[in-house]
Amino acid sequence: MLRDGKWVADWQPVQAKDEKGGFVRQTSSFRNWITPDGSAGPTGDGGFKAEVGRYHLYVALICPWASRTLIGRKLKGLEEVISVSVVEPELSDQGWRLGDAGGADLDTLNGANFLHEIYTRADPAISGRATVPVLWDKQRGTIVNNESADILRMLNSGFGDFADTTFDLYPADLREEIDAINARIYPALNNGVYRAGFATTQIAYEEAFQDVFAMLDELEGRLGDGRDFLLGDRFTEADVRLFVTLVRFDVAYHGLFKCNLRRIADYPALSAYQARILALPGVCETVSIDHIKRGYYSIKALNPTGIVPVGPALPAALAG
Repeated sequence: MLRDGKWVADWQPVQAKDEKGGFVRQTSSFRNWITPDGSAGPTGDGGFKAEVGRYHLYVALICPWASRTLIGRKLKGLEEVISVSVVEPELSDQGWRLGDAGGADLDTLNGANFLHEIYTRADPAISGRATVPVLWDKQRGTIVNNESADILRMLNSGFGDFADTTFDLYPADLREEIDAINARIYPALNNGVYRAGFATTQIAYEEAFQDVFAMLDELEGRLGDGRDFLLGDRFTEADVRLFVTLVRFDVAYHGLFKCNLRRIADYPALSAYQARILALPGVCETVSIDHIKRGYYSIKALNPTGIVPVGPALPAALAG
């Protein structure tokens, strides 16, 4: 991690622990917003105006939070507006590495070898972890935002006429419902799998485990009523946030994170829902099962041998 702008310790998965030994996630450091006219967003300072070619995303294909932003970029038609660098899937002792191995990218923009160097370019005295995604401003040479929930909403509405309006991921009439279901799914499932996988006590693990499967069972019932998406017939950011966890579940969380009561493949409604999302234009291109497996199974604290499992069998959309 970084301390006062210097890398001081090998990367570790557990960021902080609560009194029960439960995993506590780090709060994002940069919270500015891109807006059509450059005015300030809900947090941070103004001056980040939507422009073609000005902004760049650093992402990891193994990471569900980063994949939220890749899906948003695809669905909103922003591929020619915002450039992207993909980090290597395996986590090094210095965290995310920028290189050209296995479908990753060299950092031709800033010349960084590790993502933490991007953080210190933005703030030479920063302390904490260097996480993905990172939304970078080429013009000002700084990080705009490193909170995936914020970035997804920026991609939805912050780029104005540069974006495709076919998908509105946060429509005004559904915002209250979207916020409510996000607030329930995130702690129990999106972060719940991490709480299980990185728990340091049995009680913390079992509490997280119960939360994960209670939520999956609830979602199976919700989607089993014939609806296409979480809130009916419209695909929203709530679906993006759920999907990125589901698509990683059987190949990583079920085994490595000990969330092994059931697989997504054992839930008919959730499996059909996952397939519907994979069929949306461009979504499948944001998913790399190879990166997901190699990345999660490179976490030395959980898998010291580094052996990557061959299975499980994948849905047809991902198997090719």
